[in-house]
Amino acid sequence: MGDRLANINSCIDSINLLPYTDVTAQSAVYETEPVGYARQENFYNIILKVESIFEPNEMLGACLGIECAFGRKRTIRFGPRIIDIDIIFAEDCKIESRNLSVPHPRYSERRFVLEPLLELFPDGIVYGTDINPFIEALEGQEIKKINTK
Repeated sequence: MGDRLANINSCIDSINLLPYTDVTAQSAVYETEPVGYARQENFYNIILKVESIFEPNEMLGACLGIECAFGRKRTIRFGPRIIDIDIIFAEDCKIESRNLSVPHPRYSERRFVLEPLLELFPDGIVYGTDINPFIEALEGQEIKKINTK
């Protein structure tokens, strides 16, 4: 919602402001059709590689705080939102709790996650997980790299 590109850039700035946390790499920005709830604008998606002293659950709390600061309201599942921050991987950690699942439970089904991940991990190996078979198995889900300049 709103100025999607400005929201992404401000979100990156917010993550970089977290103590002992740095965005070390980022993919291009991709425009994609919404998944799950179609009556909304297309989304802008980006993958960030972040180094931090925070444990995954602490990082989740920080990300939820950033979303809240942006004014995110959780009304319609998969509905319009000003920003949405997901933890896809946390190195080779495997977490399954009420509040957090790592790796993200649907990353392997979403081209808008896999293609940008491939930019940051060109061999397709993401913390020991080969994402190439997931990309090859996907049909459809058109994504478009956008020019941000």
